[in-house]
Amino acid sequence: MTEIAIENIKNIRNFVIIAHIDAGKSTLADRLLEVTKTIDSRKMKPQYLDQLDLERERGITIKMAPVRMKYFFDNKEYILNLIDTPGHSDFSYEVSRALAAVEGAILLVDATKGIQAQTLSNFYAAQKAGLKIIGAINKVDLFNSNDQRLKEMVKQTANLINSSPENIHLISAKTGFGIDLLLKDIIQKLNPPQIYKSNYNNECKALIFDSIYDENKGVIAYVRIFKGNFKPQENVKLFSPNKEFKIKELGYFSPELKPAKELDIGEIGYIATGIKEPSLIYVGDTILKNSNNPLPGYKKVKSVVFVSFYPDKNTKFEELKKAFEKLHLSDAALNFEIESNDALGRGLKVGFLGKLHFDIIATRLQREFNLDFFTTFPSIQWKIKDEKGERYINDPNMFPDKPTNVWQQMINLQIITPPEYLNAITKLQNIFELKILETKVLNNQILIIAKMPLLELIYDFDDKLKSVSSGFASFSYEINGEEKATAAKLEILINNTLIKPLTRIVPEKDIEKEARNSVLKLKEVLPKEQFAQAIQAKAFGRIIARENIPALRKDVTGYLYGGDRTRKMKLWKKQQEGKKKLKSISKTNISPEVFKQILKK
Repeated sequence: MTEIAIENIKNIRNFVIIAHIDAGKSTLADRLLEVTKTIDSRKMKPQYLDQLDLERERGITIKMAPVRMKYFFDNKEYILNLIDTPGHSDFSYEVSRALAAVEGAILLVDATKGIQAQTLSNFYAAQKAGLKIIGAINKVDLFNSNDQRLKEMVKQTANLINSSPENIHLISAKTGFGIDLLLKDIIQKLNPPQIYKSNYNNECKALIFDSIYDENKGVIAYVRIFKGNFKPQENVKLFSPNKEFKIKELGYFSPELKPAKELDIGEIGYIATGIKEPSLIYVGDTILKNSNNPLPGYKKVKSVVFVSFYPDKNTKFEELKKAFEKLHLSDAALNFEIESNDALGRGLKVGFLGKLHFDIIATRLQREFNLDFFTTFPSIQWKIKDEKGERYINDPNMFPDKPTNVWQQMINLQIITPPEYLNAITKLQNIFELKILETKVLNNQILIIAKMPLLELIYDFDDKLKSVSSGFASFSYEINGEEKATAAKLEILINNTLIKPLTRIVPEKDIEKEARNSVLKLKEVLPKEQFAQAIQAKAFGRIIARENIPALRKDVTGYLYGGDRTRKMKLWKKQQEGKKKLKSISKTNISPEVFKQILKK
């Protein structure tokens, strides 16, 4: 490694912005692009790095967006590599790999809301990754400089990152106030990439922290170079799938892709692999040259929420499948497989990282592909241990009728709330399988540390939390192991026919209530037939709730006037026999419209 290369590394700063959703992270990225003149002011648009319309509309970052900026300070040119990361718990693994790719972080706190759950979660992750952290309070344009609340916010942030209040930046990402001073601190306080003696050998390693798909270039890996350098046309290898490929192109994010002659140690950029199978590229994997030893920290991301999608109205199955295939090209964490049943035909069983991930994909299917569809109840993965051995299932219909050894996924929760809502949140333990482990005073807020089954989260825990706290409480979570569960399979039968798409796993404490609600709702939405219909809810191998829908009534004796009653009796008996025969040969069929009504929250 030459002295020139070493000097260049000293002028590199790699960093992320971490914050709670809606704290102004993407707007701050806009101002950094503007002040460093990376983007011409005439081309500037709000949330520039958020390329999806959905990101701009919701004000959240969904897809990671790196950018390389140049900034002159003390007559030297510095390279500033920013990774604008998602802020939601669903994407915590992706964020952890972005943190592994940098040396520093800006911890951004919303001045109007203070330190929130995801702020705290991201801070601990950055701290664990050993990053140097700079604190910044955003939206100060909404406050008077002498406002006591603002001073308290500065004190809280300083205490959190173990800094002095004088070192906390007061900024307005909207107006640009304080951005120049923040940039200077990024240069002066964040560490440049570290150089090790082993960097001088031929071993070359690059960490993949995200990827996109290009029709011509194949999968484009977003990388941080940790050892050596990479050049176009070199033969390299993906460690996890043991897949060799020739680099088609590499370069930087400006923020558009800008080809370069090489990517050197300490730099962040992209490598076009030419690989046409997105499933071979894993976030956290290592691209290697002259080495077989990967970088640490990789794990294969697993889906935690499973939902089935079925076409509706004018949408065809092939259109739905093709849309998922296209979405998978830019979202390797999205997994799906074809399934079918008598009631709904062909559909797709899709695995997601969490509720938000599901919500984003469902919205994109509607907006970008103009598709009509409906979804089944969400489910999670269960561990079953019985005479068949130990196995994992995510299909509720595969769940045992009388389970004895079942484990479910658990989550650790961090809830931050103003003190006045603590009592109401504590009462949620009576509704959900929520166990509060500890409460701490966090300046003028309360931090609640708790655990809960993942199953509770995917239904309506977040809505309930917002409701009881008037929207002021926030939470973050992480998957944390498994615990023995008391859950049961709830099946729905209509005229003794099992309706498989309506099968779901319910906590044992809720089984009676859910069974009763299910049969009542079906009675309300199912159309009457020429024969009576029995709606039953089954659990533990027995019927626990039942409703009947009476047959449509038709007066077959209406044309008879007076005379012997015997003729009427014969007609009624004939009608009864006809209904019995019709019921015996009829096929239970629930229309998609009825399914949608049943599956409504």
